[in-house]
Amino acid sequence: MRRRDFLATAAAGAAAGAISPWKLLGQDQQAHKHGAACGPTYASPKEAMESPRETVAFVPAIYTGTKIDKPDYLATIDVDPKSKTFSKVIHRLAMPNAGDELHHFGWNACSSCHGDPEAMRRFLIVPGINSGRIHILDAEDPKATKMHAVIEPATIAEKANLSAPHTVHCLPDGNIMLSMLGDAKGNAPGGFLLLNKKFEVAGRWERDDDRLMEFNYDFWYQPRHNVLVSSEWAAPNTVRPGFKLEDVQAGKYGRRLVFWDWQRRRIVQSIDLGQGGMIPLEVRFHHSPDSAHGFVGAALASAVWHFSHNRQQREWQVEKVVQVDPVEVEGWPFPVPGLITDLVLSLDDKWLYFSDWLHGDLRQYDVSDPAKPRLAAQLWLGGVLGDKAGGKPPTPRGKKLEGGPQMLQLSLDGKRLYVTNSLYSSWDNQFYPGIGERGGYLLQVDCDTASGGMAVNESFFVDFGAEPNGPARAHEIRFPGGDCTSDIWV
Repeated sequence: MRRRDFLATAAAGAAAGAISPWKLLGQDQQAHKHGAACGPTYASPKEAMESPRETVAFVPAIYTGTKIDKPDYLATIDVDPKSKTFSKVIHRLAMPNAGDELHHFGWNACSSCHGDPEAMRRFLIVPGINSGRIHILDAEDPKATKMHAVIEPATIAEKANLSAPHTVHCLPDGNIMLSMLGDAKGNAPGGFLLLNKKFEVAGRWERDDDRLMEFNYDFWYQPRHNVLVSSEWAAPNTVRPGFKLEDVQAGKYGRRLVFWDWQRRRIVQSIDLGQGGMIPLEVRFHHSPDSAHGFVGAALASAVWHFSHNRQQREWQVEKVVQVDPVEVEGWPFPVPGLITDLVLSLDDKWLYFSDWLHGDLRQYDVSDPAKPRLAAQLWLGGVLGDKAGGKPPTPRGKKLEGGPQMLQLSLDGKRLYVTNSLYSSWDNQFYPGIGERGGYLLQVDCDTASGGMAVNESFFVDFGAEPNGPARAHEIRFPGGDCTSDIWV
């Protein structure tokens, strides 16, 4: 029986009052076998939204690019308001080497694997974007993660000629795919790396299409539409030294959205977003697997683009739906862009959040009509504009917020937004040196999912400036039970 047929049968049985799809799929036995700590997968976004509240969060703490010569580590945060250690780092797992720059990371399994009785969200795939090293962490006990395996960059270079791992997504067949920013020498365009279920390098996903790619960055796939969408940043050799405006003028940064045939693993359409789409970063497809809508945030252009599939013309189309205008600031050689560096979409596909890292604001949009986003709330958290634009920024526990809001993660029920402030070490040091000197943070923002609205939760604040080995940066956020930027339904 095919997986989709099996799921339909399971769902029909549950509707008739026979037995839950969870038990039919054997995941209750799996959870018991590995302990309740192992994260589940979900049959639908609705089921995920109705799951228990997150109690633990994982955040990479980064010493790369600071004066502290220590390895980066994975911090485990207690986010359970009923716990005595709420809002504290309760575990730290150091990497074996210094200089990795832990960045984006993901799981060995997500809801795309739902229906596989062996699929359990247990292992974290944690790459170092600078070192090229990929760490496999065992999170069977999320409060005491362990190192399971390390894939060295030399192995990746030998077997796939790739470097600088970025986005991690598990695939429906249980394998794992990572977008890679460069080749083994740090040049564009990079490609996509495949790991098998044993966490061995299986080669590249794409089929001889690197000649059609210019750059690589983030990606999302939707098998029901036979599509993978990827975005563009720049070559590792371009971004590592820091941001240079002349590199943009020389065409060394991306501005395209690329659509791939999921089954054939080949590019079918590449759309140039032009100057209004410079440096398209995070890709967020609708969570509903039937929907052919999504968004991408263009960082330098400070614009959000909506993409959708035109069935009549049998092609993908894009349109700009949000523009954040640059602002003249004394001392800056050019108008300061908002710099949209991250965005997250709620599981019901209604609320879109994004961060303006340079301006310093966090925005909430109602995207019930994805072609016509409506600004519902705006929250100022520092940035270059600071109190000039949005009043006095919050100072949780008396702490000044360094930099601007950057990485975002939304709870499955959509009611809590988690925010960190580090972008990338060399860029941090260039625009906000205080992050590396005094450390990053993790904030929690309460979200009104009825009519819109955001407010900082004053009882929650994790100060990475107070870490045992000294101030560390903080980047992406993940939960053992899954989250809004890694779970895919097929």
